[in-house]
Amino acid sequence: MHIQKQIENYWQTANERYNETIQKELKGVKKEVWVQLLNENRPPGEKLEVLDIGTGPGFFPLLLSELGHRVTAIDCTESMLATARENVKAAGFEVSFHLMDAHKLAFEDNSFDFILTRNVTWLMYDPSAAYREWHRVLKPGGRLLIFDANYYLWQQDSQWQEEFERDHDEAVKLGFKKFDKTSVEESNKIAEDLFFSKIRRPQWDIPVLLSLGFGKIYVEGDLSEKISDEISKVRYRTIPPFMIRAEKTDVRYLYGLDRQDSRS
Repeated sequence: MHIQKQIENYWQTANERYNETIQKELKGVKKEVWVQLLNENRPPGEKLEVLDIGTGPGFFPLLLSELGHRVTAIDCTESMLATARENVKAAGFEVSFHLMDAHKLAFEDNSFDFILTRNVTWLMYDPSAAYREWHRVLKPGGRLLIFDANYYLWQQDSQWQEEFERDHDEAVKLGFKKFDKTSVEESNKIAEDLFFSKIRRPQWDIPVLLSLGFGKIYVEGDLSEKISDEISKVRYRTIPPFMIRAEKTDVRYLYGLDRQDSRS
């Protein structure tokens, strides 16, 4: 079975658990932190065309719709999209949802001002191809915003794995809800074949994004203090969340082709 199909099958049954997580965030004090992060890192403009890749239960569409932007959202599992539709409808917003592979986008070139994704890129089987697609559908001057972590890189290092498991046990004592054994075994098995389970990030992403035509890249290597609650800080101490912001370079501007010819 192709790794993408395994991923889809796994997340098809995880929508309820994941929805609980985002509802807690949307109703908690961290909501304003996320709003601030989005406003600080989005491109200029009052009403942006936004693409949320791997929307899950609709966390970003809810926040961005509330901020007045037009949102399109994709996911590879219908159950996640169904939950997202319910959440957006209950909030009184309109979002365009699509069942779609993040590596193969069915959108025209230069369609979006802002593309963002959270806890998705670590699952991609061909991240270079996906980033190329995202660059294609992003408008010149548009921005890509990635939130993620090195979720399964600890599998490659015994000492790191020991520290990761220690943090898990400590977080459980503080109230972290353990996943069931079957789910953990399945996710660990899938992770063995994932591209990013063997590569440290965000170090890998930067040169690849540059090679595809992105520029003005900004990285925050540890967002824990901003976006994580106290339990998550302990649980993911060895794999803190990071952020990458990259802008699609406007080639016309770089070469002066959008300026009036000085000889005329």
